[in-house]
Amino acid sequence: MIVDDVAGLRRVLDDNRVIAVVGLSASWNRPSYFAAKYMLEHGYTVIPVNPGQREILGQKCYPRLADIPDRVDIVDCFRRVEDIPPLAEEAIAIGARVLWLQLGIRHDVAADRASAAGLDVVMDRCVKIEHARLFGGLHWAGVNTRIVSARRPGCPPLPRPAGGR
Repeated sequence: MIVDDVAGLRRVLDDNRVIAVVGLSASWNRPSYFAAKYMLEHGYTVIPVNPGQREILGQKCYPRLADIPDRVDIVDCFRRVEDIPPLAEEAIAIGARVLWLQLGIRHDVAADRASAAGLDVVMDRCVKIEHARLFGGLHWAGVNTRIVSARRPGCPPLPRPAGGR
């Protein structure tokens, strides 16, 4: 299923905690690096996929998705659009639950193929930005997240005053 709504994005990020980041850079100033670092800091397991590295962010790096011995929930693709169809096939082959294409990346044929195989597909969105927008973080910087709420997500409800008011 193509996921492009708040409820769907929230479900994807709530239900899937292991992210294989394909194309994760070892350079601290690259978008893939700070997105992966953010997700690590927010309790997700991040598995780097980059054939040119042995370790990134203290995590063992794998050359290909097929080389990862553990379960992968989200395949987060920081690759060019022409690399997406084979990555979609690899995501299907390893039993991933979500194919996530980063900002600026859309591939409708690969998305349809992954969706037909039962994967949720997110296109042209950043996992870090969506997590911060949906679970708190961006509003501190004054960014309009388009989500109206009187309280931060994850906060317990306020106690009701005595007398039932």
